[in-house]
Amino acid sequence: MRIVVIGGTGLIGTAAIALLQRQGHDAVPASPSTGVDTLTRAGLDGALAGASVVIDVADARSFDGDAALRFFETSTRHLVAAEAAAGVGHHVALSVVGADRLADIGYFRAKLAQENLVSSSSIPFTIVRATQFFEFLMRIVDAATDDEAVRVAPVLIQPVAADDVAAEVGRLSAGPPANGVVEIAGPQRFRFDELVWDDLSARDDPRTVVTDERARHYGALLSERSLLPDDGVRLGPTRFADWLRHRRTAVTQA
Repeated sequence: MRIVVIGGTGLIGTAAIALLQRQGHDAVPASPSTGVDTLTRAGLDGALAGASVVIDVADARSFDGDAALRFFETSTRHLVAAEAAAGVGHHVALSVVGADRLADIGYFRAKLAQENLVSSSSIPFTIVRATQFFEFLMRIVDAATDDEAVRVAPVLIQPVAADDVAAEVGRLSAGPPANGVVEIAGPQRFRFDELVWDDLSARDDPRTVVTDERARHYGALLSERSLLPDDGVRLGPTRFADWLRHRRTAVTQA
C-alpha cells in the first residue's frame, strides 16, 4: 500500500516511515525538502498520485497562534483537495491532546481548526491526538523560564515518547479509518513541576523550578487535568526513566 507522509522528514514522520517500510508498505516522505509544499501546492498532486493513505505530521514553524492557524488552515485545505482528486481513501492527522478544550492557547486553536477541516472533508479520516512528547519538554521549559526560574503549575501530565506516537500513527494508517479521534499518551502520569525538575536534573541544568498554581502554559491557566487524555486513551510502552537512559546513552556514544 502506498502511504505518503506529509512532513515525512521530521521527528515523527521519519520514524513512521521506517516502521511502515519494515511492514512492507510503500511509505514515502513529502516535504519541502523533497519538492512538496502544501502551502503553495507545489509538487503536491504528483506526490499523491497512487496513494491510498496520507499521513499529515507536518508542523507549523512557529508556535504563534496566528501563524500556526494560517499554516494549518492553508496546508490542510490544499491537502484534502488534492487527496479528493487523487482518490485517497484515508487521511491520518496528528494533533494534540487538549486541542478541543484549551482555547486560550493559540497553537491549540490552530490544531482544532485543522481537525475541523479534516473531519468535514470528504476523505475518511483518523485524527491522532498525542500528549506532550518527552523530546519537546525542554521547549516547554524554555517558554516557562524567567530569569533562570522555571514557573510550572502543579498539574498532571502524561507525556509520551515520539517513537511511540510514530508507531501508533503508522499502525492506525495501515488500518481502517476511525472517522473520529484516537488519543495516545505515555504509560505514566506525573505532576508537571516534578517532571520538569527530573528532566532538568538529568541534564545538569541549573535552572530552578518554581511551583506556581497561577503559572500559565503558553498563556493558558491550567486545571489539574487540562493536559490529560480522555478515558480509552492508547498507552505507549516507553517509561520516562527508560527514555532518559536511552538519551543519556545516545549522548555518551555521540
